[in-house]
Amino acid sequence: MKTAVITGAGGVLCSFFSEVMAKAGYQVALLDLNSKAALQAAGRIYAGGGVAKAYKADVLNREEIEAVHQAVLNDFGKCDVLINGAGGNSPKCTTAHEIYEPGDEQQADIATFFHLDQNDFSFVFDLNLMGTLIPTQVFSRDMLGRQNCCIVNISSMNAFRPLTKIPAYSAAKAAVSNFTQWLAVHFAQAGIRVNAIAPGFFVTNQNRELLYDQNGQPTERTQKILNATPMGRFGRPEELSGTLEWLTDSTKSGFVTGIVVPVDGGFSAYAGV
Repeated sequence: MKTAVITGAGGVLCSFFSEVMAKAGYQVALLDLNSKAALQAAGRIYAGGGVAKAYKADVLNREEIEAVHQAVLNDFGKCDVLINGAGGNSPKCTTAHEIYEPGDEQQADIATFFHLDQNDFSFVFDLNLMGTLIPTQVFSRDMLGRQNCCIVNISSMNAFRPLTKIPAYSAAKAAVSNFTQWLAVHFAQAGIRVNAIAPGFFVTNQNRELLYDQNGQPTERTQKILNATPMGRFGRPEELSGTLEWLTDSTKSGFVTGIVVPVDGGFSAYAGV
């Protein structure tokens, strides 16, 4: 039985990815800093007849990832598919204004570009890029010289067109896309395919407060997003499943490596007019 390792597996999208891989016949290792969320996701897989186990893991802590790797080896054997889903933004690295407003440089009571903290910026960047690098360094060792192994990174629409207000997250996801291509070339002769999925706009636990107000009504930002998405709605997690299944099935995508696949309702194709 093949093994899929998924980081960030307690989140909305990656917990769904875990279920997709379980239904495809994989035994699934769910890694997340939020062990409760990972346990709940693993429980849903078990309830559906699949095989899964949750592991508490900080993707920025190499020693911890090494220890989890050993635990996965003991429980399931070598990793066949790695899905690097851990990532996210921080409110501390989100600007109050979409574009510069005169006086921003002097503001002290709101977050402007000029007051972004270097440590907060570094945290967001590291969470997304280093949080992809470290698990890949550890788990890709299992794949060397074996057949039908692959890595799927999670990029974002921000990698194609940076969104206002979230500079660190946009820069980090652009780095993830670039790193995906680098890895694809680096591992091409070792039999490891590396690709990425770039979701458009989906409602998750991390962005819910930005998209809906306290009364559950769409925010102004939501209206902008939907106006820029030709299909006029948010994506549903299950609409990512076909892309994930294709990229992880070597019988269907065995010659596919180094690509970033947008799943975005047409957002990346729309010029705004």
